[in-house]
Amino acid sequence: MIRPSQILRLLYINYILVKHGLDDIVFAIHLFRPFRFLMFLLPWNWFIRRRAPRGQRIRHALEDLGPIFIKFGQMLSTRKDLLPEEIAEELSLLQDSVPPFDGRRAKAIVEKAYGQTVEEVFGFFDETPLASASVAQVHAATLKDGTEVVVKVLRPDVLPVIKRDIALLFIVAKLAERYSSQARRLRPIEIVADYKKTIIDELDLMREAANASQLKRNFETIDNLYIPEVYWDETRRNVMVMERIHGMPMGEIEKMKAMGVDMKVLSERGVEIFFTQVFKHNFFHADMHPGNIFVNLENLHDPKYIAVDFGIVGTLSPEDQRYLAENFLAFFKRDYHRVAELHVKSGWVPAGTRVDEFESAIRSVCEPIFERPLKEISFGNLLLRLFQTAQRFNMVVQPQLVLLQKTLLNIEGLGRQIYPDLDLWKTAKPFLENWMAEQVGTKALIKGFKKNLPYMVEKLPELPELFYEALKKSAQGEEYQQQINELKKLRQQLVHNQRQGLFVLAGSALLVSSVLTLNQGVAGMHLLGMPAASWVLAGTGSFFLWLGLKK
Repeated sequence: MIRPSQILRLLYINYILVKHGLDDIVFAIHLFRPFRFLMFLLPWNWFIRRRAPRGQRIRHALEDLGPIFIKFGQMLSTRKDLLPEEIAEELSLLQDSVPPFDGRRAKAIVEKAYGQTVEEVFGFFDETPLASASVAQVHAATLKDGTEVVVKVLRPDVLPVIKRDIALLFIVAKLAERYSSQARRLRPIEIVADYKKTIIDELDLMREAANASQLKRNFETIDNLYIPEVYWDETRRNVMVMERIHGMPMGEIEKMKAMGVDMKVLSERGVEIFFTQVFKHNFFHADMHPGNIFVNLENLHDPKYIAVDFGIVGTLSPEDQRYLAENFLAFFKRDYHRVAELHVKSGWVPAGTRVDEFESAIRSVCEPIFERPLKEISFGNLLLRLFQTAQRFNMVVQPQLVLLQKTLLNIEGLGRQIYPDLDLWKTAKPFLENWMAEQVGTKALIKGFKKNLPYMVEKLPELPELFYEALKKSAQGEEYQQQINELKKLRQQLVHNQRQGLFVLAGSALLVSSVLTLNQGVAGMHLLGMPAASWVLAGTGSFFLWLGLKK
């Protein structure tokens, strides 16, 4: 049931769509289709005019609809497996250009979260925000000991707004799926469900802090990526306190070039960080756009990355990792049969899929890519083409792989922007080959033995007792089996005795009947002075008695 407030919001959404020249979308909705003629009565449709590209108009409409729709557009831009490329590219330009909320309200939220005044917790708290995004904003502060920190504060009353707009997105998605075959192909309900999970997760700053801590632990021994420290004592579900970092924003590429930063090292290091997260740690920062990356320029010839904003992370199962590694290696060997075979064997496409047909489809899509020099080949686009081809064979792309594709496209695009001659394959190949070597063969066997060795050593003192218990159970099993055999024999004996009893009873009855027949003087044929019936009854009775008394 749609509430009046939702109807008003839907009308406002339609107004924004019409304002940006997307009236065809409005009048394609089943509810408004009977009024399609009104399009020709709208003054702006009376004259031929040049309209901006469709993707650009959609982007402007989402910007006008506010932060939740902006974030939805950002997420949608990663689904290049579903959207036309020009629209996806345009949506990727959406930025979290959201006005900050009043710093006094942020201060009040912090004080409510702690149950103390800001002055009791911090040495200094700046009410003017450093940055503002769709779900939170960041303030500079210092702890009591003078440590510089940033305080991330969730926007007030953001959850009801998000729930309202997500409910509307579901309504629109259901209408689109019901009445538009083209929209049905894009699976709008599934897209909105993915978005709901992503943005609700971002509202829990304790979760984000935990993600940051995990990433920091992963890179403790690797110094090419720095993760700020989380201050857990001051972190709550709607307030997070982290170490304040100082570095150059990743977007200022021209400025870094002018300073003499080694851009080749910087670009290769970005790729190394990504593949380390995916194939070594199996835990990757999935929102690595330029706004979330800074560069430490203490050494211009050895620049290092600093990451912030850990609301979205991705993980892969061992099967996903193997899928990616084997497919990438097979692709770059142009072994399309192996790629098709891997998809069928792993269950990514239905078991009945013909490998030769799938192989042919992959070859026709990927051969043009490999006509270019290897260093110019885009991993992200390769993965995208693979997903698009596999979808024709009913492969359902998993959310974690979509996150990975989005991150790979970000890293790859940024790497080539930093250093156009970046050879992504040269940088990535050792990671893929090392990972494969660790999964199969002697190296994998040794690794598995090392992994299980502590457990085996722990259980070693228990082996004699376990051996005794096993022997005891075996003996008990033999004794139990003997008891079962005895019961079977007893049952058979009871059945035999019952049968003999029946024979004795029947024989006795027949002998008694023969005597009664003799005394009754039955008429008919006689043999040795006895009626024939008596002889038959006596003979049959004697036979049954013999059967009953036989051992």
